Amino acid sequence: MLKVLRRAADRRRHANGDYAWLFHPYTGDEMVVIDTETTGLDTRSAELVSIAAVKVRGDRVLTSESLDLRLARPASLCGDSIRIHGLRGIDLEGGMAVDEALERLLDFVGNRPLVGWQLDFDLAILNRELRPRVGFELPNATIDVAQHYLRRLRRRHPEVESAPRFEKVAELLDVPVMGRHTALGDAVTTALIFLRLEREASALRGDA
Repeated sequence: MLKVLRRAADRRRHANGDYAWLFHPYTGDEMVVIDTETTGLDTRSAELVSIAAVKVRGDRVLTSESLDLRLARPASLCGDSIRIHGLRGIDLEGGMAVDEALERLLDFVGNRPLVGWQLDFDLAILNRELRPRVGFELPNATIDVAQHYLRRLRRRHPEVESAPRFEKVAELLDVPVMGRHTALGDAVTTALIFLRLEREASALRGDA
C-alpha cells in the first residue's frame, strides 16, 4: 500500500515535469528486461557496477536494441564482488557516472513494463539512486521471472517454498545461459526464460 501511495504522489508531483511521460500507462507491445551487477547483496549499501537492459517484443528478444553500461569504479568494489561479476577496477576505468547511467536507463526503458530475475533487488538499488536525483522511483509495471517460475512450479508441487537457482531454471527449461554474471548476459537469459514460460502458459490456455 505504501508503494502505491508513494507512486501516486510521485505522479502528481511530476505531472508537468520532464519525466511526466514515464507515469503514463504503456500501450505498446514491448517489455524491457533489466539486470544490474553490484558491489554486494545489501540493498542499503551495495553500489552499481553495471546496468543492462534488453527489449522484448512479442516472442523475440531484441538483442540489437539493448543497453550495456559500465559505471565508474565505486568505492566499495572489493575482491568478493569481483569474483562474481569479474569487473576489476581497471575494467571500470572511464566508466560512466551514476547520474548519466540512470538518465540513459530512463530514456531506454521509458514507461514499458520491466522484467527481471529477482527484480526487487535490482529495483531497490536503482530506486535508491534514482529518488535523490530525480525525485521518484521507477513507476513501471513489473514482472519477476523468479516468482513467475515459482508459481508454475507450485501448481505441480504445492510444497515448494522457493524457485531453484537461476542456472538450474535455465537448464530445466533448455535455455542457454548467456554470459552468466554479466548484466547483459543475465538480462538476455532472463528474457529467454520469460518467453519460454509465456509460451508454455499460452499452450496450456490453448491460445492460437
